[in-house]
Amino acid sequence: MADIAISVDNVSKMYRLGEVGTGTISHDLNRWFHRIRGKEDPYLKLGEENKRDAKGGDYVWALKDVSFDVTEGQVLGIIGKNGAGKSTLLKLLSRVTAPTTGIIKARGRIASLLEVGTGFHPELTGRENIFLNGAILGMTKSEIRSKFDEIVDFSGVARYVDTPVKRYSSGMYVRLAFAVAAFLEPEILIVDEVLAVGDAEFQKKCLGRMKDVSQNDGRTVLFVSHNMGAIKNLCHKTLVMKHGRVEALEDTPTAIERYLSSDSDVDRYVRWSRDERPGDNTVRLNSIRILNASGDTEKALTSSDEIHIEISYEVLEDVKDLRVTNSLMGFDGEHIFSTSDFNYYNDSRVREKGQYVSVLTIPAKMLNLSRYYISVDIEIPSAKSIVQSALVAFNIEELIYNEMGMLIAAKPPGQIHPVLNWKVERVK
Repeated sequence: MADIAISVDNVSKMYRLGEVGTGTISHDLNRWFHRIRGKEDPYLKLGEENKRDAKGGDYVWALKDVSFDVTEGQVLGIIGKNGAGKSTLLKLLSRVTAPTTGIIKARGRIASLLEVGTGFHPELTGRENIFLNGAILGMTKSEIRSKFDEIVDFSGVARYVDTPVKRYSSGMYVRLAFAVAAFLEPEILIVDEVLAVGDAEFQKKCLGRMKDVSQNDGRTVLFVSHNMGAIKNLCHKTLVMKHGRVEALEDTPTAIERYLSSDSDVDRYVRWSRDERPGDNTVRLNSIRILNASGDTEKALTSSDEIHIEISYEVLEDVKDLRVTNSLMGFDGEHIFSTSDFNYYNDSRVREKGQYVSVLTIPAKMLNLSRYYISVDIEIPSAKSIVQSALVAFNIEELIYNEMGMLIAAKPPGQIHPVLNWKVERVK
């Protein structure tokens, strides 16, 4: 039986909303007296679940009573909606911050990639940052030198390795940061969804490297992502988080189905506030709507409906070769097809600053009776991913009729059920 690489025992993390501190000197003194007497913080009892749309007090539990174990060599996926506590958990595991209550034990060196440029000093060159990160991980200069060429080759920044990293693009930053984390031989590799910064080719390389690190080197990997395809392809087991708690830890296909089939996630109209819009200083995603032929988001969809997927976004500066991609997935996260608007805008391939709407139409009589998910990605191919895996769900809810108007008694097998052209003739 494999040894335990990470043990998380009843871990919670509380934050105070607003200003730092309890707000009054008397509260601060009370907290201090409890701490030196070895007693629990008296204000923890005021904490609430981390629900972004809930109104309540000044304290919130980003994590609450989280417990699980990860064995050596295991690749654990972590999924959940925004605000579920995924990134907070990774920060605790990486020792960026300490838990409010509970114990975390880890065997071996931990390398973390939580955001672009984690652990890099902007004034140092790429070469110097590689040696700095290796020293932080406890490696000798000779060990780092033995891996140096592999790191530079994987990251693709050989031309800029002696340039201060403050002059790197976000894509170059994340390429080098991932290469450092993956090749300097930590026993535990923790990766948040920073791979969204890289292009599709680099993301594929990263997933391959993480699989290689686990299968061939026997190292432990924790991977947070909204990309269900990547989670399904890479992870042995997956942790599903909701409102700061562990909802389930189970085999990845089962965990993905649980996450995607959650009623709270079925919403044919997803809109973000101006400050929370996914994207960067190039493009921001406003909303995603799934409409029937009459423009309604509420009426149940049937297999006879023409379905319109409307993506609203703002281009903040003129951008060339922008691509809005829709991926259709089944209820279990299985990828069905992808399509983009790249060839349907204009010949110059430039989208000028302004508000845009891209609409995809899925023909009637194509989808089977089931639940489906649309994953929206916005990227500049071979340059950067701007929005990754923004999810919206819908159901094909009513029974299916054939061309003669007769009810099909049972749901046909398969995730799609298109009406195709057949030719039947007698040849003799």
